Amino acid sequence: MIFKYILSAVIGYLLGNIPSGVLIGRAFGISDVRKHGSGNSGTTNVLRTAGWVPSVLTLVCDCLKGYIGCLIGRAMGGDLGMLLGGFFAVVGHDFPVFMGFKGGKGIATSLALIIAIHPGLALAELLTEIVVVAITRYMSIASLITAVAFPVFTALLCRGRENYGLFVFFATITGALAIFQHRGNIQRLLRGEENRLDFEKINKISQKIMKERRK
Repeated sequence: MIFKYILSAVIGYLLGNIPSGVLIGRAFGISDVRKHGSGNSGTTNVLRTAGWVPSVLTLVCDCLKGYIGCLIGRAMGGDLGMLLGGFFAVVGHDFPVFMGFKGGKGIATSLALIIAIHPGLALAELLTEIVVVAITRYMSIASLITAVAFPVFTALLCRGRENYGLFVFFATITGALAIFQHRGNIQRLLRGEENRLDFEKINKISQKIMKERRK
């Protein structure tokens, strides 16, 4: 019986290994986005390096691989299988064995697990992220706040559901992993060295890349 849970975790991890940001970056002329900006393959670094379109595509693909992990896990092992599949997709995204364990920070892939747990939870997290980014223009602060909010929102919105404790537990460890992955950002924030999102610069990069693709 435990085999189906192990398989859910393994499949989730392998799905998480798909390097969406690296592949999409290459499609838009960036050899390896991990050699630019913050050095990871996540949505925010793709945004700073390649612009809006590649960033949105990375967000969708990173979320999709996590959601597929959740769906497969649920089919094999119910709620626990779903949580294992989604969580280990995040682990695979953060620490991809096929990419030298150098991946992203797991926010977009975590969104898949959030959606799978409760769609309203995903909406609450997205609104929180948007508001914080709009106020601070620090994506890292927004990601950290949503990571902390994840188990809190889960505890509130999933109250009374079967396997409530499992949902809160996985929300807590997923949020903790996101905070751990942002440890470098936390240090830069404390030193006052963290970069805000420069939308004008991002727009220029986007326009430049799209012009090059039209040639």
